[in-house]
Amino acid sequence: MSYLLHIDSSSLGEASVSRQVARSFRDQWQGPVVHRDLAASPVPHLTAEGITARITDPARHTPEQAKAAALQDELIEEFLGAGAYLFTVPMYNLSMPSVFKAWLDQIIVTDRTLIFDGTSPVAGRPAVLISARGGGYGPGTPKEGLDYVVPTLEAVLGRAVLGLDVTTVIPELTMAPVTPALAPLLPLHKASMTAAHDKARALATTFGTPRAA
Repeated sequence: MSYLLHIDSSSLGEASVSRQVARSFRDQWQGPVVHRDLAASPVPHLTAEGITARITDPARHTPEQAKAAALQDELIEEFLGAGAYLFTVPMYNLSMPSVFKAWLDQIIVTDRTLIFDGTSPVAGRPAVLISARGGGYGPGTPKEGLDYVVPTLEAVLGRAVLGLDVTTVIPELTMAPVTPALAPLLPLHKASMTAAHDKARALATTFGTPRAA
């Protein structure tokens, strides 16, 4: 049976805004879920053994290559088995948490999930990317152009690499309630939070039951 693959990467646990918005999605989801919490159980960063195992006959793998290949197989099979995806990836220092980048590096493998001369096996499957951030990075803001999370992941998860049909939800100004200098932006923060939760719930309903993988 196909399922929703939910990948969490925030280090804040229940205090994470990204996770809270993801919960609104999950509360409306009407199908099975496989949840991988990378903050609680991080996957290792890609090693030389993991790279060389991909281009070495399995019969000739060293023990280290065999272990690395087994992990990649597990993560890739879990990824390919999903019919829909939910990624919670907050902005840390203008980029994504390193645990999420490590997961991406493990599952993006040529001729398995990355196809240069054909179509990705997950092309067109729906995905929601939830990315909370402490400030505002949209058009006209002082930090416009400094978001290296959403544009990167929309490319990697979507059109440039994996081919998923990605919809992004961005709760902004999450530092406003705890940062005096941002207090004037509290109304914008509250509006952003409401919009993010509403959009997440609506997307879960739109996705419906995950399509067969």
